[in-house]
Amino acid sequence: MKVYLDNNATTLVDPHVFEAMEPFFVQKYGNPNSLHAFAGETHPHIKTAMEKIYAGINAKKEDSVVITSCATESNNWVLKSVYFEYILTGRKNHIIVSEVEHPSIIATAKFIESMGCRVTYLPINNEGLIEAQSVRDNITNKTALVSVMWANNETGAIFPIEEIGAICEEKKVLFHTDAVQAIGKLPINIQTFNVDYLTFSAHKFHGPKGVGALYMKKGKELMPLLHGGAQMGGHRSGTLNVPGIIGMGKAMEQAVDALDFEMSEIREMRDHFEDELLKIEDTFVVTPREKRTPNTILISFRGIEGESMLWDLNRAGIGASTGSACASEDLEANSVMEAIGADEDLAHTAIRFSLSRYTTQEELDYTLDVVKKAVARLREISSSYSYAPDGHKSGLTAGH
Repeated sequence: MKVYLDNNATTLVDPHVFEAMEPFFVQKYGNPNSLHAFAGETHPHIKTAMEKIYAGINAKKEDSVVITSCATESNNWVLKSVYFEYILTGRKNHIIVSEVEHPSIIATAKFIESMGCRVTYLPINNEGLIEAQSVRDNITNKTALVSVMWANNETGAIFPIEEIGAICEEKKVLFHTDAVQAIGKLPINIQTFNVDYLTFSAHKFHGPKGVGALYMKKGKELMPLLHGGAQMGGHRSGTLNVPGIIGMGKAMEQAVDALDFEMSEIREMRDHFEDELLKIEDTFVVTPREKRTPNTILISFRGIEGESMLWDLNRAGIGASTGSACASEDLEANSVMEAIGADEDLAHTAIRFSLSRYTTQEELDYTLDVVKKAVARLREISSSYSYAPDGHKSGLTAGH
């Protein structure tokens, strides 16, 4: 059996999404910025797709949703534009991010830090959560931007975006949230709280790879990251990815329609799977499940290197992860595990299982059987494993 449980890294393209995209590769291929009839064939479909994207996050017509190549581009755009408009000009000198942001935020923050910007990296607590008060405590009159993800890609931890947005509005500081792990898993209504910029990628909610978006509130538009033509209202130059836009629009529509299923049936499957995993001796889950997205488990098996467990899972046809796919070649300890204060041995043992609406109970039952056998095999040959029932931190939910 082949089982895919790495849906926080990417998802399969929904068949209805692929069906919607297919005509725009060969049949309706005109450049939408041209003036002839071939271009005219694509315009109505792009308009419809954009309406679905706006509706999916409840953006207003006067706001801007700009299509990008991915959330990494969108995240770079926000931080670098803030640097050029506020930091380089001397108007401000400080930004705030969390220490567990996606690498596209952390790496960009470090880059602009090397260019003279002061960056505060907010810690998470022992449950893997950002506390809104820490944002308030670190804002100064020189703070240009706060960037905190909506939900963490490794733990699924849901951060207090509404509270942070209110603090930023009060302090007159720009607020950005990376919502990559929230779309399709949580209700997204940007009219219910203050957010100036929001980013996401289609491939995280059963859309195609290579297309994402940046939401910008009216009046908070950023300088372009890419210059050239006048596409996307002049916000981002480059020929439009027509199939990608069509696919993201359809995927957003499907994600909204499937949200109740995600938050009920998928959550129930996840919880049952997690309960069974925690019956294994010396297992630990990060972040209480009621504070996580409904599809995600980050679990550690004491005494077992995460890469060793992945090897056994992969041999059995199971796809999982030790954390962010963008850092998959980095064999250092899991950054979230380190941030919550897990000991060095435990910080190397984390495995992430992330479900989707295509995950079946049969697949989870099979995975559970493989995990149990892998744990027994790997602990038997481990030179370091010993039972340590009192060794876990308060933020870790432990098996018996």
